Amino acid sequence: MNHSETLFEQHGGTYTKVGDYLLPNLIVDEAEQQPLGKYGRMRKRYLREHRPVLYTNLLTTGKLGKHLAEIDRSCEEQLERIMQQMAKREGVTEALKAADQMEWVRRMSSIQNRAEEIVLHERVYC
Repeated sequence: MNHSETLFEQHGGTYTKVGDYLLPNLIVDEAEQQPLGKYGRMRKRYLREHRPVLYTNLLTTGKLGKHLAEIDRSCEEQLERIMQQMAKREGVTEALKAADQMEWVRRMSSIQNRAEEIVLHERVYC
């Protein structure tokens, strides 16, 4: 190990000289380039504002995009599952939708809001 190497170089990183500056050659992971959904964006903002060390570690190791995509996917799945369970438990059915559409919308909206609170607490803001 050469003691004049930077930590970046010791881990296989390389530089390109631009004028008088050495700029690191960074490769953006494919997951980093994919658009984030609502929950992935919320998680990213939460990490940046409230967990900056974890955010920086995920970012510098190239794992942030994959983490955010997984959070987004798992939140959507959990939200759907919780909403189905709540609707069944509370008797919000297709029959109700056919009989009283406005009541069905009101109750489903309430279910969605409560389910989303659970998802945010368990997956995004933890």
